[in-house]
Amino acid sequence: MTRAAALRGLILPGVLSIFALAILIALGTWQVQRLHWKENLIATVSARVNEPAQPLPPQSAWGSLDLAANEYRPFFARGRFLHQNEVQIYTVLSEPKGSFSGAGYWVLTPFELEDGGIVIVNRGFVPQELKDPASRKEGQAEGAVRVTGLLRAPEQANYFTPPNDPAKGTWYRRDPAEIARAFDLKNAAPFMLDAKGEYLPNMLPQPNETRVTFTNNHLGYALTWYGLACTLVGVFAAFARQRLKTQR
Repeated sequence: MTRAAALRGLILPGVLSIFALAILIALGTWQVQRLHWKENLIATVSARVNEPAQPLPPQSAWGSLDLAANEYRPFFARGRFLHQNEVQIYTVLSEPKGSFSGAGYWVLTPFELEDGGIVIVNRGFVPQELKDPASRKEGQAEGAVRVTGLLRAPEQANYFTPPNDPAKGTWYRRDPAEIARAFDLKNAAPFMLDAKGEYLPNMLPQPNETRVTFTNNHLGYALTWYGLACTLVGVFAAFARQRLKTQR
């Protein structure tokens, strides 16, 4: 085999290696960008949850409310709970701020505002054995009350979450529009509130359990992709060196 033939034999592997290298570098760079985005998100959310609570915007402003710009900000409103329309969504609570944890449910209850609007309020967590509202009557506040909570956008559907089945009373995803339709509630807000307030021992539902921590593995992913890119360069260099050595 001549040297020229050996070099020609490196063209296709070289092109394929360059293509693969470009993909690996692009994936690593994308993870770096995701890392910066996640760090900014964590900083933003951490700051928002500690802001002073503001009055909930009126119904007339709900349609134009920027949910992304206001998510996790605390708001307060006055009204009454519609306990007859309570929804429970299965969850597993780890690292609780209150007394209860493990398997249980988020308790979502429509909250009728003084102006007639409806906001779905995630009142907090209850353990599995206390799913039935009759087992926790002391937590079913009656009459006009003030609620403070963190604004939350609807929970997005994904391949791993089964669809809600309102007819059977089975719920897997927090979707205020779907809950409102199930109970024929008019003027429902396109967002929810996660209850925030003073915690009392053994209070149910257990408030202040909004998850404001986010998995951040992007640096590790970026290093993995860049490491594979370096490995690819090393493998191709060794292959080319061996190919040319054999020719000599």
